Amino acid sequence: MLEFFQLQTIDEVLAHIQRFPPLKVETVPLDAAWNRVLAADMAAPADVPEFDRACMDGYAVRARDTFGASPGSPAWLTISGEVAMGQVAEQTLGPGQAQRLATGGMLPPGADAVVMVEYTQELGDQTIEVYRSVAPLENVVQRGEDVKAGTVLLTAGTRLRPQDIGLLAALGVAAVPVRRRPRVAVVATGDEIVPITATPQPGQMRDANSYALAAQIRAGGGEPHLLGIIPDELEAWQATMQAALANADLLLLSGGSSVGTRDLAVEAISSFADAEILVHGVAISPGKPTILATIAGKPLFGLPGHPVSAMVVMDILVQPLMARLLGLAGPEPPWRRTVTARLSRNLASAPGREEFIRVRLRLEGDILWADPVLGKSGLISTMVKADGLTRIPRHTEGLEQGEAVQVWLFA
Repeated sequence: MLEFFQLQTIDEVLAHIQRFPPLKVETVPLDAAWNRVLAADMAAPADVPEFDRACMDGYAVRARDTFGASPGSPAWLTISGEVAMGQVAEQTLGPGQAQRLATGGMLPPGADAVVMVEYTQELGDQTIEVYRSVAPLENVVQRGEDVKAGTVLLTAGTRLRPQDIGLLAALGVAAVPVRRRPRVAVVATGDEIVPITATPQPGQMRDANSYALAAQIRAGGGEPHLLGIIPDELEAWQATMQAALANADLLLLSGGSSVGTRDLAVEAISSFADAEILVHGVAISPGKPTILATIAGKPLFGLPGHPVSAMVVMDILVQPLMARLLGLAGPEPPWRRTVTARLSRNLASAPGREEFIRVRLRLEGDILWADPVLGKSGLISTMVKADGLTRIPRHTEGLEQGEAVQVWLFA
């Protein structure tokens, strides 16, 4: 019977991941670039805005012509024209003059401020009274104030957010270079697993893992490909793995928590001439029976069969691998958004492993509490009740009630 090799730590597993290079670059239209990862730095091709413009409805003025203006002693200015929206302001503003313009309108030459319409009153068609003075550049957005031409706005490895898309659109960027999305093949294994449309017989269970993992793959920026269920037979494993790796960038085998199927996974992987088992057991709970291997240079993860274990390993170990394939920059993956909360009860743990506890967040007054959601790793409902995971370090014997803990929020 094959036992676990020496258990590896999370950091050791993450170090193995660095051997896999980011995927190739492709160019996509801007409207399809949300959540994609930039493959090159993006510099501003032009100033934003490209001209001085008003940020309030009112009148373009020379600020000095309004100094000292008040309700009791207004400044009188001559209306010399109007700048329509989208129109180039060509008429120069002279001393004692004002021009009508709306928010976003181009500031005419000679003007250096905008007085808000609320502080003015027109006296006929040619004259306004100004009841409040304005300072130079007041209510004005200068050319390049938002973005200067040539400024690097977004760096390679950035996952594009809606605001990033908006900025690129403002600069006229219609397409962007991004890393290709990882194609992730998901295979469910086990004689006891049946499709979700089937009625399980005694001793059987529906294939929940494939669908949960597929959602996690999408959350991480990948493309899941569900390849169905294979029985615990070596030939079936070999054929499915070979077909999957021909088209996928990453293969996930869901199952293998029992000793027999774990041995079968190792045997199937080892049967490939260009295979190498990098990890055979990880010092975490849940998720100890995890395998990381490479076949023909492509990564393969053998995940535990229990749903909670599979999903935790997916978040802790597989998502960083996907981030590597996507070329994501930064030491902390973006899905590991954390909040600080106080633990609502004592938690014991066995030293020598990192333990990840499901917690539900609860706000009581101004204190955010983390309530442990306890249960066996086969109970997927515990994941539904939880908002995230908190970690018990492997060299401690637990956490104490009231202790501040970091909670990794689920996607």
